[in-house]
Amino acid sequence: MQVEQAGAFILAKIKTELADCFHYHNADHALDVYNAAKQLAAGEGIGEHETQLLLTAAYYHDSGFLFGQVDHETGSCKNARQYLPDFGYTDNEIEQVCDIIMATKIPQNPHNHLGEIICDADLDYLGRNDFFILSKRLFSELVITDHLEDEQAWDKQQVKFLQNHCYFTQTALRLRDKCKNEHLTTITQRL
Repeated sequence: MQVEQAGAFILAKIKTELADCFHYHNADHALDVYNAAKQLAAGEGIGEHETQLLLTAAYYHDSGFLFGQVDHETGSCKNARQYLPDFGYTDNEIEQVCDIIMATKIPQNPHNHLGEIICDADLDYLGRNDFFILSKRLFSELVITDHLEDEQAWDKQQVKFLQNHCYFTQTALRLRDKCKNEHLTTITQRL
């Protein structure tokens, strides 16, 4: 498996072909999830082969936005099945990557440890210091794609999401949960 080459390929494709309206779900987000997944995999004691599958899924997990927003996870798996054979992935490895990708579909429903890790990596920003910066990017995307009304509606949506969200892994809980709850408090006070 040539993880970095496969990642570089899909990142280049996302950078050149993705619609401009995706201010959040773009190559920067893929790299962000890749870095978070790497950190979480190390914290969770994941072996090398499984980590490679996880990191590949991180690179590809939102590449389906190239086909549009609806059911983008399926589109991401389409990309994985089309391009990963060129980077030395077996059919079995590709299906494992797709299984990891599908865990990120909201509402998240991982059924193994790698799925839990990518779910936590995908929403890692909820408990980080750059939360409000990334949240603004997501809002500016949703204003266009989902016709979200205003920032107050966005804040209400975020409060509901943050109240219902739970990290799956012990590493994410330890690293991100406290800060995530502080963000929830800040938004709630703003409302």
